[in-house]
Amino acid sequence: MSTAFVYDPIYLEHHMPGHPENARRLERILALLEESGLRSRLVHLQPRPASMEELERVHSRQLITFVQNAAQSGSGYLEPDTYVTPRSFEAAVMAAGGVIRAVEAVLSGEIRNAFALVRPPGHHATPTHAMGFCLFNNVAVAARAALASGKVTRIFIADFDVHHGNGTQEAFADDPHVFYFSVHQFPHYPGTGYWNEIGYGEGKGTILNVPLLAGTGDAGYAAIFTELVWPLAERFQPELILVSAGYDAHWKDPLAQMHLSLAGYAHLARELVKMSAQLCGGRTVWTLEGGYNLDTLAYGVLNSFYALMGEEHYADPFGPSPYPEPPVGDVIARLKQVHHLS
Repeated sequence: MSTAFVYDPIYLEHHMPGHPENARRLERILALLEESGLRSRLVHLQPRPASMEELERVHSRQLITFVQNAAQSGSGYLEPDTYVTPRSFEAAVMAAGGVIRAVEAVLSGEIRNAFALVRPPGHHATPTHAMGFCLFNNVAVAARAALASGKVTRIFIADFDVHHGNGTQEAFADDPHVFYFSVHQFPHYPGTGYWNEIGYGEGKGTILNVPLLAGTGDAGYAAIFTELVWPLAERFQPELILVSAGYDAHWKDPLAQMHLSLAGYAHLARELVKMSAQLCGGRTVWTLEGGYNLDTLAYGVLNSFYALMGEEHYADPFGPSPYPEPPVGDVIARLKQVHHLS
C-alpha cells in the first residue's frame, strides 16, 4: 500500500497577506515536494467537506455559524490572531473533511498512511472558540469521525507543534478513548499545557503534557519520546495514531524559541511511524499545523513523508542548532511520577 497526501486548491484561498499563517506556507511545501520528485510517488486523496454532523461532534453550532457568517461578511479578524476571508469557511470545512477522508482511507485499507496538507490549521480551535490561527479543529473532528465509524475504539494523538494544542486537549480531556500527547514550549501561547493537566473524569491520565523551556532541541525531544511517549503509548494500545504536525519548534522559526533541527524532526517522525507499525498495524494520519519559516517547514514535511514511506534518509540543509539546550531530566522525572512510570 502507498502513502497519500490530501490537498485541494481551496486551502490556498484562506489567505491574509502579511499574516504568518498564509497560503505561501502550503505553496512552499508543494513546490519542494515537486522539486524533490516525491510528489509523483504519492497517492493524491481528494478531500471532501466535513458535514455539519461531523463538525458538531466537536464544535458548537454557534461557533460553526459564527465562522460561516464572518467569512460571508468579508475579510476580517475573529480575534487578534485569527482571520477569515470570503472563502475561509469553505476552506476550513474542507480542511476538517480532508483529515476525515485520510482517516477513512487508512482504516479501509485503501492506503497505508497519509499526510493531510490542509489549511487553516486546527489544534487551537476549542469546541466553542476559533483562535490561534485556527477555525475548526481538524484532528479532533477526524478523531471523532473515526470513533463514530466503529472501526476503532482507542486513538493516540501526538502533537509536536511548538504551541500547546489547547483545543484538542479541551475536546478530549474527559474521554478515555483518546490519548492526547503534546510537547511544547512553556510558557508560550496559549498559556495552557502544564504538566499537571492530565485529563479528568473517565479521561484522567489520558493526557500527557510536556512543557519545555525555550531552547530545548534534538536531545531533549528524543529523550521525551524514549522515556515518556513510548511507554504511555504502549500502555494505551491505540488502534490509530493521529499526528498534529507543526514545524515551528525548529531553531530558525520566527514565532518561537525552540532548537529542534530538521534531523531532530526526522527522528521524531520515524519514531511515530515505528510506533504506529508496532501498536496499530501502521495506521497513522498526519495533519499540518504550524511552521512559519517557509523553508524549514517545507523540509520538515518532506522528511515526514520520507518517514511515512519507510525511508531512512532525510534532508537538512540548515544543520543543527548553534545554541546549547537546557536539560529535560527534571521534567521527565516529574512526569514519570505523575503517570506512574517506573
